[in-house]
Amino acid sequence: MALWQNWARTESASPRYFDTPETVDELARVVARATERGEHVKAVGAGHSFTGAAVTDGTLISLDRMSGLVEVEPTALGARVTVQAGTRLHELSELLWSHGLALPNLGDIDVQSVAGAVSTGTHGTGAAFRGLAAAVCGATIVLADGHVATCSPEQDPELFEAARLGLGALGVLATVTLECVPAFRLRAEESPSSLRDTLDRIDELRSGVDHFEFYWFPHTDGVLVKRNTRLPGPTPVHPVGRVRTTLDDELLSNGAFALFQQVGTRAPATIPALNRISSRALSPRTYVDRSYRVFASKRRVRFREMEYAVPAGSLPEVLREIDGWLQRNDIRIGFPVEVRFSAADDVWLSTAHGRDTAYVAVHQYHRRDHRPYFDGVEPILRAAQGRPHWGKLHSLTAAELPDLYPRFGDFLAVRDKVDPQRTFTNPYLDRILGT
Repeated sequence: MALWQNWARTESASPRYFDTPETVDELARVVARATERGEHVKAVGAGHSFTGAAVTDGTLISLDRMSGLVEVEPTALGARVTVQAGTRLHELSELLWSHGLALPNLGDIDVQSVAGAVSTGTHGTGAAFRGLAAAVCGATIVLADGHVATCSPEQDPELFEAARLGLGALGVLATVTLECVPAFRLRAEESPSSLRDTLDRIDELRSGVDHFEFYWFPHTDGVLVKRNTRLPGPTPVHPVGRVRTTLDDELLSNGAFALFQQVGTRAPATIPALNRISSRALSPRTYVDRSYRVFASKRRVRFREMEYAVPAGSLPEVLREIDGWLQRNDIRIGFPVEVRFSAADDVWLSTAHGRDTAYVAVHQYHRRDHRPYFDGVEPILRAAQGRPHWGKLHSLTAAELPDLYPRFGDFLAVRDKVDPQRTFTNPYLDRILGT
């Protein structure tokens, strides 16, 4: 394989070998052979991490052929579903729906593989709901010597706690077992508002509906608010009509937005005016559809992203400081700031570990230099005890991260046990976990 690139084109690799195993046994043989050759090994799904999480100079393993359901075990609250790790989230959602099931929560992008989404801490939004890794209740993982380890809260619990958000540092996930819920629909309500009003009412807004998020357009007071309410699976659907979908999602959210980014790249002084147009262009709408069709949206405009998880109570001050920083600096930002929420969880390396969380994601168009913006905003997020999303751009290192994660040392101890030779390391993991 000559060259691999991630979706954002922020990382690339020229691995010595590229393999596409179809079964767990094939995967185990590929890993064992690479270890015998003394090579580093990394697995890749959709390549949607902005970081170098999947970069390797040795053997790169695509999980694309390891896709589909393995087992569905009904439970009192839904089902435990075992899925091959290369299954894309949008494929999984369709498969689950055919069994009357759904993921309890989902992010706004669903092209990732299950392995990649779990391993980097993908999350959705909802003050009472947790990220995807918190739904993991079992896994099989291929270790450096080719051994296929099975783990769960009852079987090898330390490996399980580390592997359900493992950064690809422990081995290659082969299957993942997820706690799923009965299929449900969502009533989506989208409307424009103001940043001032949203922040003044933030506690009421985030706790007053199942799934709340908003997008703030920098250099303006305009926001787009999204409220999603869970409804029983048999609820009749009222999806967005074809014409409205074409207008809102294709022309405005992707087509016109892409044009605005191109104009703003050539003439940054126009960005505040373009943002004001964007914040007013999408009119209010309400619709009902399957949960996964509401959660996820299509993203056709390429970008770079940095996201930090801050304590929920610190959000208003954080956004006001970012607004102030933008006003003081000659930087024009054409992408909205995305804000979402999560309940506390107990996953060792989860960005929501032990605290109710607000996520602040900043983006930059891929044809513009993201560094001045990200470098300016990151200290504000760090000052609020922010934790960086593992799959998105940030500058933190192994020297700083233990102060943010109470179980960081426990994770490193498991890594030392299962991969002492660092078969699964790469420059990104060396930076965030140490060598």
